[in-house]
Amino acid sequence: MEKKGRTEIADLGEFGLIDRLTGSFGKGNPSTVTGVGDDAAVLAPAEGDAVLCSSDTMFEGVDFDLTYFPLKHLGYKAVTAGVSDILAMNGTPEQIMISLGVSAKLSVEALDALYEGIAFACREHRIDLVGGDTKSSMTGLVLGITAIGSASRERVVYRSGAQRHDLVCITGNLGAAYMGLRLLEREKRVLENVTNPEPQFEGYEYLLEKYLKPRPRTDIIEALAEERIVPTAMIDLSDGLSSDLLQICKASKCGVRIYLDRIPIARQTTALAEEMHVDPVVAALHGGQDYELLFTVPLEMREQVMRLGLVDVIGHITDAEAGACLVTPDGAEIRLRAQGFPERN
Repeated sequence: MEKKGRTEIADLGEFGLIDRLTGSFGKGNPSTVTGVGDDAAVLAPAEGDAVLCSSDTMFEGVDFDLTYFPLKHLGYKAVTAGVSDILAMNGTPEQIMISLGVSAKLSVEALDALYEGIAFACREHRIDLVGGDTKSSMTGLVLGITAIGSASRERVVYRSGAQRHDLVCITGNLGAAYMGLRLLEREKRVLENVTNPEPQFEGYEYLLEKYLKPRPRTDIIEALAEERIVPTAMIDLSDGLSSDLLQICKASKCGVRIYLDRIPIARQTTALAEEMHVDPVVAALHGGQDYELLFTVPLEMREQVMRLGLVDVIGHITDAEAGACLVTPDGAEIRLRAQGFPERN
């Protein structure tokens, strides 16, 4: 961290720090009655709406490495992680709470950068910051994220609704976030003892953005609503396609067939995977942190889904007895496993 012009957190105290970090946040959603500044937020969802609430925790050294993770991007990603869970329930995210565990190595200016990213994400996705907490941490930076949203009760989508013959749909492409992480790790390792390091990121900017600043798929939820499509089941892809698809199978008591040649993988993902001797399909299946949406719809909605232009159909739901399999172009079936990559920070 830059030492010049550094303000210590102790100079402001807990309440002074909270005022500085949150003072510029207003309220924009009708459901936000009172936000930051009281003992609790006061929320008033519309009559007939279900309230959706989700929490995430991110730990320095496990979920992110501040050696190469800009704090502004980390703030944005923290909001994405929370918002994505609300979207996966077919809801509209409206409020967020951020709690911090802060170590002495961070300055007030560093936290300013973190909250600049949080504020940008909140403005971009029309979300109100309505509270949180700040404590000292002995183990590095910790972020606790609570996201709150709403949906009309009949439009809430669970993991448990997938039916036989439903189509399995996915947004965006997979494996890019994981390969972005691998790229950052490689450059950190190669340049560890180099004076004035110049990391080699040319040609892989998309992968870095997918890892450092993933965008929640609010556009998909809006597009589904416009087409009057209510998925039968949905989940956000934070743990990897294999793990998250198996979560739907478990909750819905079903099996699934997905097809290898239908899994969307970006060119940069394939290029870097080949350069680093990684199978891009393995990255797509197990990489995680893509924050795309995986959902199922009835077979008769295929044309409606394809009209969205934002979604790939990668398979279909089967009976539970058939299990969960990846089908290769030559017809071979490979059992899906919730492998997941270990955190590599």
